[in-house]
Amino acid sequence: MRHHVAAVYAFARIADDMADEGELSQDQRHKSLDAWQVRLSKCVTGTGKTFTDDADIMKHVSQETASQVFHALGHTIRVHKLPLSLFQDLLSAFRQDITTHRYATWSQLLDYCRRSADPVGRLVLRIAGYRESKLDQASDGFCTALQLTNFLQDLKQDWQRGRLYVPEEDLSECGAAVGCLDAGRFDQAWQCALRRVANRTRQLFTVGRPLCDGVHGRLRFELRLTWLGGSTILDRLEDGAFDVFKSRPRIQKSDLFLLLWRTVMWK
Repeated sequence: MRHHVAAVYAFARIADDMADEGELSQDQRHKSLDAWQVRLSKCVTGTGKTFTDDADIMKHVSQETASQVFHALGHTIRVHKLPLSLFQDLLSAFRQDITTHRYATWSQLLDYCRRSADPVGRLVLRIAGYRESKLDQASDGFCTALQLTNFLQDLKQDWQRGRLYVPEEDLSECGAAVGCLDAGRFDQAWQCALRRVANRTRQLFTVGRPLCDGVHGRLRFELRLTWLGGSTILDRLEDGAFDVFKSRPRIQKSDLFLLLWRTVMWK
């Protein structure tokens, strides 16, 4: 299972870098992702194995690496009958990253998470042999909750890159001004807005929790540990009044024993 997950991860990681990394123009980034999507379609049938003509791809990854990624991914897609729509959703989210750096509403942010986070969970479930709709729904909640937690955790770094994943409707209703971010501080208005996001994120963790009981074997253990880790980060964000300018919460080595114990004693 791990080498199949690794193939999916490599595909997504490189595509994400195409959207985010380097000094290329927006047009060049879009062309790279378009070429990546063409190769996605071809890898399923085993055609188009050479990358010498893909100058847009070669800006980001070597011909050898690209060939290895799609050789492995094509095999994984065929063996597990993975729907290409999930990969296409990922690519659409990466394209959106190129031009969209703010979100007006909660529903818009959730739609982005639906395409940037949720497909990964569904692909892992398919690779593990699960295709139940109730597990898909729990996985979507789980994956979106993890991504939203990461947005809160990385708010400082994202803002420095010109991105903000807090809905403008929440900022407006709480009276939060983005000038506070430029000054490197949070006030009560910002705490109000971030608490609104955190409360919804907590609800999504609850939606996703049944996934940890709906799978078996090592995957069950890993998902429980991941769920607990994400929830712990969210707890610490709330405890610190969400002020990631003072301290960015993370899982420390000293946390591992307790997290492992809670994973084993899961109830």
